[in-house]
Amino acid sequence: MTKLLRALLASATCLSTLLLAPGAARAEAPMAKAQAPGFYRTFVGDFEVTVLSDGTMQLPVLDLLHGDKARIGEALRRNFLGEQVETSDNAFLVNTGSKLVLVDTGSGSSSGPTLGGLVGSLRAAGYRPEQVDEVYITHMHGDHVGGLMTGAARTFPNATLRIDRHDTDFWLSEAVMNRAPAEVRGYFKAAMAAVNPYKEAGKLRPFEGATQLVPGVRAQPAYGHTPGHTVYLVESKGERLVLWGDLLHVAAVQFEDPAVTIGFDIDEPAAGQSRLAGFADAARNGGLVAAAHLPFPGIGRLRAADKGYVFVPVNYSSLK
Repeated sequence: MTKLLRALLASATCLSTLLLAPGAARAEAPMAKAQAPGFYRTFVGDFEVTVLSDGTMQLPVLDLLHGDKARIGEALRRNFLGEQVETSDNAFLVNTGSKLVLVDTGSGSSSGPTLGGLVGSLRAAGYRPEQVDEVYITHMHGDHVGGLMTGAARTFPNATLRIDRHDTDFWLSEAVMNRAPAEVRGYFKAAMAAVNPYKEAGKLRPFEGATQLVPGVRAQPAYGHTPGHTVYLVESKGERLVLWGDLLHVAAVQFEDPAVTIGFDIDEPAAGQSRLAGFADAARNGGLVAAAHLPFPGIGRLRAADKGYVFVPVNYSSLK
């Protein structure tokens, strides 16, 4: 028996040595190191809403956020985040049954390998770009309008483009651009490159202020982040979803302290007031909200807590 046990022990030792030897055991397939195209579906009454991921970007949020830096840093650490935060870029596809409406378009192909995935997400969700009837833009920053173009072609060739006139008058004006500091003129050029082809094709239809765009989808001004920054209210069968655009950028900080603004805000006091009003409305009515830079899929509800708010992500559903 002793000889048998010794033989078994020796065999086990040899086997473990072989298994642990460098290169002795490895996966046959290489690591993918990439996410699948991202989409998430939910319903608002009779409307189907599909969140589409364009990807993520790194933001130096501690430098960008304006407020008590010590408090901001503590909020980031408490949420296991650093000074740089990988930030989602989300868009929203609303199928009303009669219209297919896309709210924002992501960054397009010019912002690096971690962005520009919106069309892939759209196709993975079962739709084609040419099926989109209307595109609504929350504001004309590049991570919201960049996806309007694919090379020299309009990504959504059959879509009417709707943007608040305060934004089109600002971002499409060469006179305004030329008065702006040289370091920000690239923002104007990117907006012009994305939107002007739709304008030239007769597809751009600006609106002004609170406007019913299609039955069940309404534009509501939330000015400040840009001159025409707009949120979109989706309503069906007594249910509602408010698409916030860039009403906030860093959930870990701004829900707790809505007074914190960001360097991207053109009019910081107005942006702060729009955020406070949006948060209060969401907590009061209990409906769904969603934002471009909440972690994908970026949809949930808000409740008041202490002097700020808590975001409660939507409970996952397979929709079966």
